[in-house]
Amino acid sequence: MKISEMVPAFNLFLTGNLLLTLGLVSATPATSALKARAVSPDASCGGSAGYTCLGSSFGSCCSAYGWCGSTGAYCGTGCQSAFGTCGSNPASSSVKPSQPSSTSSTVVSSRSMSPDSSCGGSNGYTCAGSSFGNCCSQWGYCGSTSAYCGSGCQSAFGSCGGSPSSVAVSSSTVSSSATSSASPTASATLTDCLNNKNIPISLISSSNFAQLAQPYNLRLPYTPAVIVLPTTAQHISDAVVCAGKYGVKVQAKSGGHSYASFSSGGRDGSMVIDLEPLQNITVDATTGIAVVGGGVRLGNLALGIYNQAQRALPHGTCPGVGIGGHFTHGGYGYDSRLWGLALDTIVGLDVVLANGSYIHATSTAYPDIYWALRGAADSFGIVVNFYLQTQPAPATVVNWSYSFSGMFGSQETFTNTFLHIQDFAQNASVVDGRLGLGIYLDGSGYSVSGTFIGSEDEFNQKIAPELLRGLPSSTPSVRVLGWIDSLTALSNEASLQEPLTGYNAHDTFFAKSITVPESSPLTAAALNSYFIYITQTAKPSSWFSIINLYGGPGSAINTRDTTFSSYSDRSSLWVFQNYGFTSGGALPSATIGFIDGMNNAIENAQPQTQFGAYLNYVDPTLDPETAHSLYYGTNDYNRLLAIKNVVDPGMVFWNPQAIGVV
Repeated sequence: MKISEMVPAFNLFLTGNLLLTLGLVSATPATSALKARAVSPDASCGGSAGYTCLGSSFGSCCSAYGWCGSTGAYCGTGCQSAFGTCGSNPASSSVKPSQPSSTSSTVVSSRSMSPDSSCGGSNGYTCAGSSFGNCCSQWGYCGSTSAYCGSGCQSAFGSCGGSPSSVAVSSSTVSSSATSSASPTASATLTDCLNNKNIPISLISSSNFAQLAQPYNLRLPYTPAVIVLPTTAQHISDAVVCAGKYGVKVQAKSGGHSYASFSSGGRDGSMVIDLEPLQNITVDATTGIAVVGGGVRLGNLALGIYNQAQRALPHGTCPGVGIGGHFTHGGYGYDSRLWGLALDTIVGLDVVLANGSYIHATSTAYPDIYWALRGAADSFGIVVNFYLQTQPAPATVVNWSYSFSGMFGSQETFTNTFLHIQDFAQNASVVDGRLGLGIYLDGSGYSVSGTFIGSEDEFNQKIAPELLRGLPSSTPSVRVLGWIDSLTALSNEASLQEPLTGYNAHDTFFAKSITVPESSPLTAAALNSYFIYITQTAKPSSWFSIINLYGGPGSAINTRDTTFSSYSDRSSLWVFQNYGFTSGGALPSATIGFIDGMNNAIENAQPQTQFGAYLNYVDPTLDPETAHSLYYGTNDYNRLLAIKNVVDPGMVFWNPQAIGVV
């Protein structure tokens, strides 16, 4: 069934916290990380854990999707010989997944029942008694259909065979149209399912797979089960349905710059839907609304809307970053204090949901899904098109910067300089939304820079004197530039234009963030602690900190709250990005501890303050509970979870910190 023929499969009603009647297909949620051992203890193999199936009771063959077994599904096409045997005569398995024994029944009865439909693996959950279904599939998820109870079913973690108990999940009732779209074919594998739908894909055997799979952050490489390269929304819809059928997790990749490589799935074996082919940019000259494909990068976006209609948007300075995660997780630019975050410009979204349905979400159509997508889209769907309210591009912008030397030789100078800049940033007689400001420091260099959307005279006569009052001498740079020239200068690149294919910029790094509330600015004690740490602690790698002004007088960022969107950081004065990197080779493991220490130096010295974290600088070392608390807070996370349970009860859209992961 074509998307164009679909009628909405569901209606969403919200009364208090009660969500009702969404017709969606359930798929599968997350498994937790595996502990490193030589022989697979839980049927997983290959991937980042590197388990081998040789000697495993589950079977000696490691399948294309990273699971041990002994049938043709494991030992045939895609079998990973580096992690076991392959071919027609594998070593026999002592465990027959489809024929439970009395021994396995005893094991099942002593295991914890799955709380989230994951089973087996390192968590050891059983599906026996689970509302998701009593059968544990070869991929490690509970269900009640033949995909779960048939070939590869793990009897040690539930029942298997032809008569599993029925499951009633009221939130996943499927309408006739959704059933038609999502009905499985006779496909034997995920690849067959995708090929039967004529979906463009890249497999590990494909010549372009290595380049497409390589993440921006080389520290965290993951190997997808398949990379989908959609040219239509129908391709995305069909791919998501296939993934749900075969219990494979899904993540979208827009630009691929996720600091945690969540756009590569956040683990091996996910389906990555690479939106690179979706490069459309169209501006309505009357309304100023731009319709932008989910694969567009920021530099091409800025050029596209300016060249078509001399329009502008607030967003980050790196031209290679993709629109997808940047716009749905916040998106800060120097002009955000005037126009809001990138997220705030969204007025509509074309989205594929977990059952393959394709909807247009706005503040009035599917408002709860729309709310959730603007802050947590990676957990709810794949954005095919963004509808963005643009602004007239300013004729000129003042790009300014002041560099200070000797800042790391005196704790008093360092702390007093920051405290003065902080006082300046809160001075309403000088500062308004037209001023963007950030501080950069790396242990040797220290600069304060930004933009001013106003006249050079006003900047030089009113703003600069107050900013510099009482500070050490500095080297100034004040230039008046056109809009595109201003963005290009901020990017530190020769051009904003990025290639439509073959993007090849990478880094090897670890980063953390701190959000500092307006109600509790940084204290001298916190700044002194930070100074002592960065000047006296051994540095295992290169590092820098960027400290951007989000709040202050006239900030459009902080005029909204979480009734507007699920993005929750609406009260910050400063946002820190602490970043450790190497220019070649592996990142020293001690870098993670060093960057952690930068955060701790501030937070421990100012215990009265409730600090937060910024989603676009996602920290992969956080456990899910901590990540949810820092990024969303309890109330908004609970609302997101309620929507997730209805829209994606099977956790099709997954990463290690996704909504619903525990």
